[in-house]
Amino acid sequence: MEGLGKDPGVLSRMILLVQGSQGYLNLSELLARAWTRNVVKAQAVVKLEWLKELSEGLILLSGAQAGPVGQALVQGDAARATDLALQLASIFPHRFYLELQRAGRHDDGVQVAGAVQLAARLNLPVVATHPVQFTTRDDYEAHEARVCISEGEILGNPRRVRRFTPEQYFKSTAEMQALFADVPSALANSAEIAKRCNLSLVLGKPQLPNYPTPGGMPIEAYFRLASQEGLEERLRHLYPDEARREQQRPRYQERLDFEIATILKMGFPGYFLIVGDFINWAKNNGCPVGGPGFGGRFAGGLRAEDHRPRPA
Repeated sequence: MEGLGKDPGVLSRMILLVQGSQGYLNLSELLARAWTRNVVKAQAVVKLEWLKELSEGLILLSGAQAGPVGQALVQGDAARATDLALQLASIFPHRFYLELQRAGRHDDGVQVAGAVQLAARLNLPVVATHPVQFTTRDDYEAHEARVCISEGEILGNPRRVRRFTPEQYFKSTAEMQALFADVPSALANSAEIAKRCNLSLVLGKPQLPNYPTPGGMPIEAYFRLASQEGLEERLRHLYPDEARREQQRPRYQERLDFEIATILKMGFPGYFLIVGDFINWAKNNGCPVGGPGFGGRFAGGLRAEDHRPRPA
């Protein structure tokens, strides 16, 4: 996340939760933009203006001390923490929670105390979460060994930076209740958030992205139009003489009508339009395109040898 705080170059981390189908689509769009338009040091980063545009259907958790509000609280800058919290609460009305974590880190106490006070002052809800890194407490040493391998460190080095604690295992409900017994609303809100999130996904069935058509034209109609235009272009190339072209047209038109009917019956016009998009972009940008199959034939027009109707 970027665009919050004094230094726009400083990155922070927060959590977005999907409430339903619209939130899922917005989160997908945010991820697509971050990975295609704003990768910083191999990390996909979401911009603040994108959040403002695509906040519908999403719940935002502040990210504890990794988030912009938490960073300000840990640094003792209550005024900046207040401004940031109000800004995020305005983007996510009734869908922004100040996150509390107690995982044995040196700044947990400062962040939790500051967040609870801030929440009371601004009338914002808090929620208890836990930064889980491994399954059980006994996995801590193995996790540290893996971190050292990743960072090129030595496990026994007393001066190495320790980013994790033995408390970052998957705690039970009873353990979390004991950990936040003094902030019961934070526990209640974790259950409340779960109730607010309800998403059903169709699994095991191919899902094609929606292909944007000009003027909102139905995709079947646009598929017919694009196919017909491709045929006209191909016929002009194969038969420059108009009389000869009109003489040969019927067999090509018959083939095209047959294949369009087959594709529409199968429900695949979007697939062929997407393939056509790839193929045409490649041709227009000097990328070799060879033998891409049926989708390529649609994209590039019918070949001269494709005379006989046959199934797709």
